[in-house]
Amino acid sequence: MTLKWMAVVIATVSMTLGMTGNVVTLAVNGGQLPLLVNLLVLATAGTAVVLAVVAELHDRLNDRISALTDFLVSRLKEIEERSGDRNTGFVEGYLLSHGQEAAVVPFGRRGRGAAER
Repeated sequence: MTLKWMAVVIATVSMTLGMTGNVVTLAVNGGQLPLLVNLLVLATAGTAVVLAVVAELHDRLNDRISALTDFLVSRLKEIEERSGDRNTGFVEGYLLSHGQEAAVVPFGRRGRGAAER
C-alpha cells in the first residue's frame, strides 16, 4: 500500500474512532471524551491528511519529471539522427578535391597548454 493511501486510511480510522468514542461516551455518561484524547485524534488525522497531500504531490512531480526526461531523450535522439556526423562530409569533399591519393592527417591532441609545446 502506498504512503498516500496508508495516510488516508489512518486519518479515516482515527476520525472514526474519535467520533465513535465521543458518541458512546455521550450515550453512556452524557459527556464527551477528555480534551487530550480529542486533540490527539485531531492531530493524528490532520498529520495523516497533510502527509497524504504531500505524497500525492510528490507522485505528480515524479510523473512530470519522468515525462520530461522521456521527451528530452527522444528529442536529443531525433536531433542526433538528423544532424549526423558533420566531419564526414568535410573529409569526403577534401578527398574528392585532391584526388584519391591525398592523405587525411588528423589534428594533434587537444588540450595541451603552451608550456607543453
